[in-house]
Amino acid sequence: MKKTLRLILGDQLNSQHSWFQTADDTVTYVMMEIRSETDYTSHHIQKVVGIFAAMRAFATELQSKNHRVIYLNLSDDDNLQSFDKNITHLVSQHRFTHFEYQFPDEYRVDIILKQLCESLSITSNSVDTEHFFTTRNELGDFFKGKKTFLMESFYRAMRKKHHVLMEDDQPLTGQWNYDSDNRKKLPKEHKPVAPLVFDNDVSAVYDEISKTNIKTIGYINPQNFVWPVNRAQSLALLDFFAIKCLPFFGSYQDAMSPNEWSLYHSRISFSMNLKLLSPKEVIYRVTTEWKSRVHEIEFHQVEGFVRQIIGWREYMRGIYWNKMPEYAKLNFFDHQEKLPEWFWTGKTKMNCLKDAIHQSLHYGYAHHIQRLMVTGNFALLAGVHPDEVDAWYLGIYMDAFEWVEITNTRGMSQFADGGILGTKPYVSSATYIDKMSHYCGSCFYKKGLKTGEKACPFNSLYWDFYDRNEAKLSSNPRIGMMYNIWRKMKTEDKISLLNQADYYLKNINEL
Repeated sequence: MKKTLRLILGDQLNSQHSWFQTADDTVTYVMMEIRSETDYTSHHIQKVVGIFAAMRAFATELQSKNHRVIYLNLSDDDNLQSFDKNITHLVSQHRFTHFEYQFPDEYRVDIILKQLCESLSITSNSVDTEHFFTTRNELGDFFKGKKTFLMESFYRAMRKKHHVLMEDDQPLTGQWNYDSDNRKKLPKEHKPVAPLVFDNDVSAVYDEISKTNIKTIGYINPQNFVWPVNRAQSLALLDFFAIKCLPFFGSYQDAMSPNEWSLYHSRISFSMNLKLLSPKEVIYRVTTEWKSRVHEIEFHQVEGFVRQIIGWREYMRGIYWNKMPEYAKLNFFDHQEKLPEWFWTGKTKMNCLKDAIHQSLHYGYAHHIQRLMVTGNFALLAGVHPDEVDAWYLGIYMDAFEWVEITNTRGMSQFADGGILGTKPYVSSATYIDKMSHYCGSCFYKKGLKTGEKACPFNSLYWDFYDRNEAKLSSNPRIGMMYNIWRKMKTEDKISLLNQADYYLKNINEL
């Protein structure tokens, strides 16, 4: 009799997958909490706990539907702590005759499972996760022969293919992109809606991890875990976003405000990346809400969100599978510095960085502009090695899995790919941060000062970045204006800015 063993990874908790539509006594599923996954980088403690808690809940759900499940807890004596060793042992122990897995989202795991199948003495097969709008190779095929992969053209093609916010083959309103309407600063008197959080007790998972020597970062309250750990909670968070946050999302999606960690963001990326929610149902729920409240919710609010899901998320995954493994080694500027020590503590006098890092340590979360234009911006200006930046982002955020993290970090944030993904480096002085936030007014440093004792570090580092990378950037048409300004500056002003930047870089851990 054929006996099949099927592996479910920790980010494959998709109860809607065709695998699970019928229970079969000849099929056994295996899920495993293993050190090879906890130890390849230092993860946020909430991320490790959240994934394990969601895995355990998913295993229980499968068992309640009469599926056969082998679950290896982190501290089980028979847990050999790696995919290949555990699978090989289980095949021998239970005499399975066939092995199957769903396509992993990470290149690293993809190689491990392919090599495992080659080593097994039984037949094996892999199937799609049935989650994404696109296949691994779809973006590569779309841009075949092109040097640059323009997200906007891919986004429009996705809208057409999946008929999202479309009328025939044209955008519903005659306009594809409302990005220019998504850049409002939060008014000082405006109080965002209180975020929906959960009070999950994950003490059992936390206690088990605490008994090991697994290195983690960040903080946790295991009796009051705020993130969703199952599909029901994930759907509740999606509903909350659609009903309460969507009316303001687009306008304020780039805004930043001290002590407002959630604002109007959906925070469903953790659930989506574990596949507790599918992008298709997310798009349907949000567009349906807009249609039912079309006179209340402006179109740019929903388009901005749709662009993140059907455009940006799928685009990043496509870049990943088209460019790995070489992408993980790209370092266009040849940056070599280490991250400042305060990236791990938040103990800096710069308000914007202090707030973004504290929030990240306490919640395992920061929204995209905090990641891009605060922490990422500073790391790029400071010349930090992309490996250092990758490791920090991959570890600290709940939703960070390599397929989506490395493209956002090494590409969008650090421009280490030299322009494969973005058309220019995303750097700024204090001006942009002040425009989009309320950090600068009460900061130790002064946003308007470029040099001097309390000059905002972003100001001099900004010009220092352009000066030292002039050979690589001056021909870029999107930033030619900055070089024109730089060249017209008085020599003594340039020297003062570069000396200020040099001082800050040499004393970076004291900023």
